[in-house]
Amino acid sequence: MKPKDFETYLIGLDEPVQLRLRELREAILDAFPEVEESIRYNMPAFGLQGAHVYVAGYKKHIGMYPFYDKELDAEAMAYRGKNTKDALHFPHHKPLPLALILGLVERKFS
Repeated sequence: MKPKDFETYLIGLDEPVQLRLRELREAILDAFPEVEESIRYNMPAFGLQGAHVYVAGYKKHIGMYPFYDKELDAEAMAYRGKNTKDALHFPHHKPLPLALILGLVERKFS
């Protein structure tokens, strides 16, 4: 089933993953109240001024896309996904680095 909105995207994900995605969503919406939510490429997306950030929940991490090397500082590079050129992976065994994430989203939207 293709998700039609954020809540239907969460169906089938483990509860801890759902909670982390909700935490991330809430932080983005609080920081950028004018952001538009949608589902793109079967993932939750947040768009502003023509730019989009995508999130996805997986068994071991939360993925965020697209973030290319030229956009990242050393702290963000630590979350670079293995075998990927544009993803950041935030493992479930660590707290979400919300300040870092919001800074990256802000740069993406500016």
